[in-house]
Amino acid sequence: MEDLDPSRLAAAVLAGERRALARAITLIESSRPDHREKAEALLDALLPEAGRSVRLGISGAPGVGKSTFIEAFGRHIIEAGHRVAVLAVDPSSRRSGGSILGDKTRMEALARDAGAFIRPSPAGRTLGGVARRTREAMLACEAAGFDVVLVETVGVGQSETTVADMVDLFLLLLQPAGGDELQGIKRGIVELADLVLVNKADGALEDQARRTAADYGAALHLLRPAAPGWTVRVQICSAQTGAGIPEAWDAVGAFREILGAGLEERRARQAVAWMWNEVAEGALEALRRDDALRALAGRLEGEVAAGRAAPAAAARRLLARFLARS
Repeated sequence: MEDLDPSRLAAAVLAGERRALARAITLIESSRPDHREKAEALLDALLPEAGRSVRLGISGAPGVGKSTFIEAFGRHIIEAGHRVAVLAVDPSSRRSGGSILGDKTRMEALARDAGAFIRPSPAGRTLGGVARRTREAMLACEAAGFDVVLVETVGVGQSETTVADMVDLFLLLLQPAGGDELQGIKRGIVELADLVLVNKADGALEDQARRTAADYGAALHLLRPAAPGWTVRVQICSAQTGAGIPEAWDAVGAFREILGAGLEERRARQAVAWMWNEVAEGALEALRRDDALRALAGRLEGEVAAGRAAPAAAARRLLARFLARS
């Protein structure tokens, strides 16, 4: 990886150099121990200039049109005078660990816009629909001058709640549906949504989209809102025609205005949660690097699989050995 000096790389990112930002995120996403040290030094240098963006998480089932929506939404935001970074997380194969990373091809027009930066990343082993280093990549984008950061998750089907713990507003995209299809989105993710948009509200589907929005609007009144003082909005839009896109951006502004100082409190809680998540991930990494612990884990896995040990008891044995060796 070229030019890994954290101070020089930080200076280039702060100057708005796009290639430097791409290199910075590659460094941040690296799992090599020496790269992690440099990534932390880089983030220390960038942190004072981060935190000034609008952070939006966008989720929805496969086929709902997330990429098409983000392209239309991003271009509208740029026309409004902003710079947009898109952190698009692609699902990783459980077998090979590989990922297609095709978001740049799906957002071709937005990718060519000088006011946009698109970075696809593999989800890897991380649950929650986002990559483990998405939070840090977001800070780098903010430091580079992108004042709106969109985090596209892998799509409903994995645990999609982690993104809500790293953004200001969590936007859930739905498609026109009726009957049993309305149950296709888990209640848990709906409870976390701050804004719900029914996409594909055009042509023959427009009336169905309005009915879906009305159904969800009625249902959401029975749930406690994710953000105090804010009533979750359910709106319709069409990423193809652009209808409803300006109204969606207006809803984001209304949400931030109502939250006011509560937005900083939300970010503070998210930062603390992020710290403890890193503690847990770091402990697992340390365990996997220890040959003796890895061997013990293998033996315990065999005992658990054979029914000779309870999973909780095996976990306690492994944890006790880990703490003793630490």
